[in-house]
Amino acid sequence: MMEDLTDEERELAAMVRDFADSVVAPQSYEADRTHTLSMDVVGQMGDLGLFGLPFPEQYGGQGGDYLALGIAIEALGRVDQSIAITLEAGVSLGAMPVFRFGTEEQRQELLPDLLAGRALAGFGLTEPEAGSDAGATRTTARLDGDEWVIDGSKQFITNSGTPITRFVTVTAVTGSEGGRKEISTIIVPNGTAGFTVEAPYDKVGWNASDTHPLTFDGTRVPAENLLGQRGSGFRNFLSILDEGRIAIAALSTGAAEGCLEAAVDYAKSRTIFGSALSTRQNAQFTLARMRARVHTARLAWHHAARLRDGGQPFAEQAAIAKLVAGEAAMDNARDATQIFGGNGFMNEFPVARHYRDSKILEIGEGTTEVQLLVIARALGLAG
Repeated sequence: MMEDLTDEERELAAMVRDFADSVVAPQSYEADRTHTLSMDVVGQMGDLGLFGLPFPEQYGGQGGDYLALGIAIEALGRVDQSIAITLEAGVSLGAMPVFRFGTEEQRQELLPDLLAGRALAGFGLTEPEAGSDAGATRTTARLDGDEWVIDGSKQFITNSGTPITRFVTVTAVTGSEGGRKEISTIIVPNGTAGFTVEAPYDKVGWNASDTHPLTFDGTRVPAENLLGQRGSGFRNFLSILDEGRIAIAALSTGAAEGCLEAAVDYAKSRTIFGSALSTRQNAQFTLARMRARVHTARLAWHHAARLRDGGQPFAEQAAIAKLVAGEAAMDNARDATQIFGGNGFMNEFPVARHYRDSKILEIGEGTTEVQLLVIARALGLAG
């Protein structure tokens, strides 16, 4: 780990790393093969307090910060990205919007179960026609008396269909202002009439992560289910994504490190032409580059997290962290697979799973191109 961690942060890293090695890793292959999210593992993460890390104790949280959350996500991402994204989405996209924008009544009602891992929540942003261009949202919500009536669809929504999913927060067009769409966020409890969680996706990777499309057909929820001020949804979800990018960068760093560790161990044990693969300069240079990527990615996300936790502007640094770490994960997965040779193409080896899983790290919560756009705008480049 980094030299800048406190003793408490180091203890957290060691604790989650041990949990990842002893509990998460042994079930990862079968969970990936059967596309099954282990609710037992989720429950144990709740018992460890991982879902409550960056929240105040008054709501059942651990009183930590975003760096602490990233430390836990990185340790999990090293052995199982599906479990890591379950934690990341459960906090950044599930609980954090309620904490940041909810009323005190909404916080008191919803946060305790979310922070204890007894419940999960999803964030319904992406649509078939609205991905990076979230302003193209077509899902609508209109007030009918004291109820919102929601119509539309969402796609790629994490933690939306688990046995303990309590609700999803959806972005919807609630009107127009100055010729622009007024976008608000609304809480929709699972089981609400007209709200359908569709069949799960058949994905390339993150197979043990719960991901569904959602359909809303005349779905009615109370007017008080509005999360935050009406019309603030666009601004609010941008700030949520900025924070989420730090968490995804931490996950990516863990994945890159997992690939490095596996490749080093394999290179030392694999004999080729009478000597260990690790004695070959080409393999050494590959492993050295992999190590440099892990180091750089960790520096980037730590910096962004420190800025966020210190109340300083961090959007550009979060974009840099996600860009650097996402590419590090994908590059290390490719190189580790090459080091493993034919075995790297077999799903029983973790590097094969990382190879499939890591591509989404360059897409989810803002594509590589979006991160480049954010960085370019920070440089004062208009377009």
